[in-house]
Parts: sequence; C-alpha cells; structure tokens
Amino acid sequence: MLRVVTVDELARRGGGVDAKTLSEAAQIVADVREGGESAVRRYGERFGELVAAQPIVHEPAALRAALARIDAATRGVLERSAERIASFARAQRACLTSLDVAVEGGRGGHGVAPMERAGCYAPGGRFPLPSSVLMTACTARVAGVGEVWVASPKPTDATLAAAAIAEADGVLGIGGAHAIAALAYGVKGVAPACDIVVGPGNRWVTAAKKIVFGDVAIDMLAGPSEVVVLADESADATRVAADLLAQAEHDTDARAILVTTSRDLAERVDAELLAELARWPASSGNASIAKEALARNSGVVLCKSIDEAVAACDRIAPEHLEVMTRDAKTVGARLSHYGGLFIGGDSAEVLGDYAMGPNHVLPTGGTARFVGGLSVFTFLRVRTWLQADRGSSRRVAEDAAALGRIEGLLGHARAAELRIHECVSPAR
Repeated sequence: MLRVVTVDELARRGGGVDAKTLSEAAQIVADVREGGESAVRRYGERFGELVAAQPIVHEPAALRAALARIDAATRGVLERSAERIASFARAQRACLTSLDVAVEGGRGGHGVAPMERAGCYAPGGRFPLPSSVLMTACTARVAGVGEVWVASPKPTDATLAAAAIAEADGVLGIGGAHAIAALAYGVKGVAPACDIVVGPGNRWVTAAKKIVFGDVAIDMLAGPSEVVVLADESADATRVAADLLAQAEHDTDARAILVTTSRDLAERVDAELLAELARWPASSGNASIAKEALARNSGVVLCKSIDEAVAACDRIAPEHLEVMTRDAKTVGARLSHYGGLFIGGDSAEVLGDYAMGPNHVLPTGGTARFVGGLSVFTFLRVRTWLQADRGSSRRVAEDAAALGRIEGLLGHARAAELRIHECVSPAR
C-alpha cells in the first residue's frame, strides 16, 4: 500500500490553503465582521449548523446539563484526560517566571501575564473532537485566561461536556470561517471578541485564521494531519502499521510516512496495513478514507543509514514524529524539527493525542521548523520593564544619545542627553 517515495516529494511548507478558499473565507470573515449576529446565523443555517431561532451559544448551564447526561464512563475519560492536560500545562507554566535583574544604570526584567480572552476551535462534522476542547480550553485556563470561548459545529454532548469540564464561558455551535470570525471580532449580544484564536480545523478554518491574524493572535496555521515513523529493522511492524493508520483515518488529505533503514520492515508494514484494514468494518467509512490517504499522500522513504533517516525526518519536519529504533532515546535526541516527538515503540502518537498530557495541537506541513505546538505559553505575554537609577550610568545615556545621532533621530538623542548629568547644547 505504501509506495516508495523520496524526501523531495514529501518536504513542503505551509498549510496549503488554496487561493480560492482564501478568497471565499475572506468574504465570510468580512460578512461576519460587518453583519454580526445576522451574518453568523445566515452562515450557520446555510451549512446546517443552526435551525431558525436556535441559539448560537450554548451557555454554561447547557454545558453542565450535557455533562450530567453523558454516561459515567465517558465522563471519567474526559475528566481524567483534562486533569493530565492541565497537570502538564501547570508544569510548563512553572518554567516561565518573572525576572528582576540588575542592568547597567538600574534594573530590568519581565512580567508574565495571560491574555484576557481566548477563542478555542474544536472540529465537529464527521469526527467531533472533544479532545480538542480539552487541549485548548484547559490549557488556556491553566495559563490564567479570564474568559474562554469554544466554537464547534453541531457540538455533541461529549463536546459540550468537555467544555463544561474545561470551565468554558460558552460554546458557539458553529464552525468554519464564520466561527473563526465570530471568535476574533465578537458578535454583539452573543459573544465578545477574543484576543487569541487557537485550535485545529479544516482549510476554511486555517484560511480564516490567516485572515484575522494581526487583528488577533493565533496559535499557528495548521494543515492536514501527518505522522512520520522513523524505524529500523528492530521495530514491530504491527505497531508501525497501526500508528500509520491512526493518522490516515483522519481524512483523505492526511499523511502517514514510514522512514526506515530496512526494506524488509517496509514490506512487513505494508502487509500489516492490508491485514488491519481488512478488519475494519466497511460501514464506518474509516477504511476507505485511510486507503485514499495512504495512496495519495503517504509513502515509505528507504534510507541507507540512521544518519540519512534522521536527515530525511528533519527535511520533512512533521507534525508527529515517532522513533522506533534501537536506542530510540539517543536517536530522538538527534532530531531537530517536529511538532511532537514520541520516543520508543510504546510511545504511540495516539497517547499524546488523547491521554498523557502534552498538547495535540501541533504544526504541520514543515512549519515545525519555525513554530512549536500549542502550550500554556501560547496564552501568555512576556512584558519587559526598565527602571533607570538617576545618574547611575552616564555611559548608557551617552551611548543612547550617540545611537540616536547615528540614526539621524535627533529627538531620541536629545531625550537621552537630558539624562546626562552635565548640561549639553540643544540638538541642532
């Protein structure tokens, strides 16, 4: 099932939003920004997310009611997962502290402050993802964000319950570009404008995030989901195949890639893919999605050595990177570019997607070369401060004045010169 491909075929940059989608999303964003509730409702009804007179927002009481409706087993899964996500985020938050340090001429430092309001998108449609509600909203709460809003089209009880567990202030029951616009600019009488919009989504979501960026912060521009498994002959072919399929079933644009030093392993993985797909019920549709993803966007890269395999993975810079080799920890330490790293055959990517704590909102399409995944830091601002002691450093003031004159900014120079003890002539 996996065709042999080269790294050049797989290495790419960006989310791949086409010009047509970007143009149409821009019109939707503009409509919502200008038309408010009526525009949101019009698009919601057009895409089958709302019916006439249906509230756009699921209020906290409705979220709590959904939490009470779901069965105990589902609730337990959501609550345990939420606590693991929050626990990891709390540990991350503890790494970033305030700074107060002596600098020449006084003291400087920084403070760490959360954003006031966050908008969190969770995909709905064919595969509703309450896990994305937990990953985004719980992390925002740990960061200290005051208000957290969720948007998800046609939210299920599990999605609403996840929002309740994350203590969301409300869920907008809409999706796509109009949901992103609503989170970014607010809808009068419905929901306020957010300072940041985060979360995974389809090309319409990605296009809209690209459009609103600059008016609000975003986490990243994510494209179709992807996994690379770096494996040698010691890897378990059944596990490799299972993890490739776990990505391929997302959608037909997903990418599942094996980078290996063993042709024999590649052949065994191929056989396992066929065997596993034969076990999946045809009625679910997952098998046909996975087959198309494997045929269209996936493949196996055969390498002569681990060195070559490491270089190939760094070229691809995938969203998820699993290492199933001898001494996987050492090999993992050599890798430079990935959204999330999963070390050893026991560290299935799906554990990161759902259960262990690190976030599953990760960069795709090679963008891991310059951006990291969503984390508690996404919702924080590091703001510097400076307190100069009067007369403590003539040299600093003189250097500042000199730089002002070098740059031709005489007002800058004069402002610095006023801080020098001896009076100087006015700037000419």
